[in-house]
Amino acid sequence: MNDERWASGKLLRDKTIVVTGCSSGIGKETARLIKKLGGDVIGVDINKTEEHVDELYLADMSDRRTIKALIMALPTRIDGIANIAGLPPTASAEKVILVNLVGLKFFTENMIPKLNDNASIVNLASLAGFGWEQAVDSIRASEDLEFEDVTQFARDHHITNEGGRSYFFSKEALLVWTMQRRWTWRDRGIRMNAVSPGPVDTPILKDFIATLGERAEEDNRVMDRPGLPEDIAPLVAFLLSDMTTWIRGTNIPVDGGMSCHLQCKKHQL
Repeated sequence: MNDERWASGKLLRDKTIVVTGCSSGIGKETARLIKKLGGDVIGVDINKTEEHVDELYLADMSDRRTIKALIMALPTRIDGIANIAGLPPTASAEKVILVNLVGLKFFTENMIPKLNDNASIVNLASLAGFGWEQAVDSIRASEDLEFEDVTQFARDHHITNEGGRSYFFSKEALLVWTMQRRWTWRDRGIRMNAVSPGPVDTPILKDFIATLGERAEEDNRVMDRPGLPEDIAPLVAFLLSDMTTWIRGTNIPVDGGMSCHLQCKKHQL
């Protein structure tokens, strides 16, 4: 484990962090690391867990009423949110957009009054959002997307789960939203950033491989190994800490160099 040198300093001492998707994968490891670094974890997941959480709230992040009830139940004086809950591209396109984008945005925006000044919000994006510039029209159309309009939106913009498109779009739009909110809550010192993993060895990795087909095979040929949750969680924890107060609206890849490879390939470098 590479967090031993962090633990002695208790980087997140006395901080209360909400971690969505805390029961498995990157969310579970992030919750574990926050605890190790001295923080308290309020876990949110659709599945029950007792690991690495001080309090657990069960919630379906695709449902507006459930999210509103969750927000009402959560305490105030929160120091950070790690938005890690998400669905893989094997889920329906509607569900992927609801959980990975619409529900995430709704939850975050309505949690702002419960956040302390100088709180940090970290969104788990993805290498899948790399080509967001090619989807600007659809991303703009999704800016004020409501829960009940997602099905029609997906039809109008030809966003299906074929080839993982729904997942890719959800992460593209999430990256852009993160950039757009770089200064939204600056008067209170609240900042938002994103972390973009490459392929990570979690329970849903097989879903990505099954969906992406040849693209996944190409990634496997280029990369030395898939990432591990332990590769991603330290960066999430760092961004939640007081050491990153002037990092705003930034996306940081944690992908074993894959995004650099794609950039070089794109420009024939």
